[in-house]
Amino acid sequence: MQLSTVLTPESDENLALAAQCGVTQIVSRYPGPTLEHIRRRKQHFAHFNLNLTVIEGYLPIENIKVGSDDGTELAALKQLVRNMGEVGIPILCYNFMAGTDWVRTRLDAPERGGARVTGFDLADAQKAVLLGHDEDALKVSENGVGVSVDELWTNLENMLREVLPVAESAGVTLAMHPDDPPLAEFGGRARIMNSLESFERLVRLVPSDSNGVCFCQGTFVEMGVDVPAAIRKLGDHIRYVHFRDVRGNAESFTETFHDNGPTDMAEAMRAYRDIGFDGPIRPDHVPQLEGDHGEPGYTTPGRLFAWGYLRGLMQATEPR
Repeated sequence: MQLSTVLTPESDENLALAAQCGVTQIVSRYPGPTLEHIRRRKQHFAHFNLNLTVIEGYLPIENIKVGSDDGTELAALKQLVRNMGEVGIPILCYNFMAGTDWVRTRLDAPERGGARVTGFDLADAQKAVLLGHDEDALKVSENGVGVSVDELWTNLENMLREVLPVAESAGVTLAMHPDDPPLAEFGGRARIMNSLESFERLVRLVPSDSNGVCFCQGTFVEMGVDVPAAIRKLGDHIRYVHFRDVRGNAESFTETFHDNGPTDMAEAMRAYRDIGFDGPIRPDHVPQLEGDHGEPGYTTPGRLFAWGYLRGLMQATEPR
């Protein structure tokens, strides 16, 4: 397994801290359309002995999801995959949440020792904080729907049939992230990546070695599944892991410290070993610690604890 992280910001100080804590792989946001931009970013990380392994977030994909792309986004997505293959970045993490990304309604829920974590409550959804998106995305369209389940599956299949051949040629895997929260509908728009069965359908939809899964543990907890069992069931379709935990369910939950939630994290790590997972695994949605006023869920001090805990679990479960 490859201890990985996203950094906000991607400063030299944060890159050095990550390397000092045993992180070896970096996850970075959409770098733009040019090969040179992505190459420069990868080379900069390499100065800290960190390898850019995953592109995740802010992808040119929103119109594709709702079926309104005129071909511009599809072309940009294909070019991104080609660029990733050219510089040796093997994983593109995406989601299929139409109109939003991950959503939280609270940024300061109390955790152990007064640390602050993010949370979600469906009853408060109209006051939701949409990170990186316009609040109008929560409004229901005139017909009350926006996009249906069938339309989403059709749009997803069409995209995969176009992009997966490019990904196969480039040596890149597309890793689907679950809906967060994994509701059947949110803001007048259906959601489809909200159950274990949805991910089983995904990998059957367009069979390909490049059609993979980002296993976001906390979101699968929100679905109500047994996490180690789900890991073993999806098996080698899992190409990338978000290591996190939550208390609650899809309609109401809060994040936890990685060692302070309901999931048996050691057993989850054993499950990854059992399926032969050797890809990037990163902590996600870390608590804000005392004196830390950075971006909720994405601060470096909280990651320091998470990196150490995750590294310890990785070492403790190594085959003897």
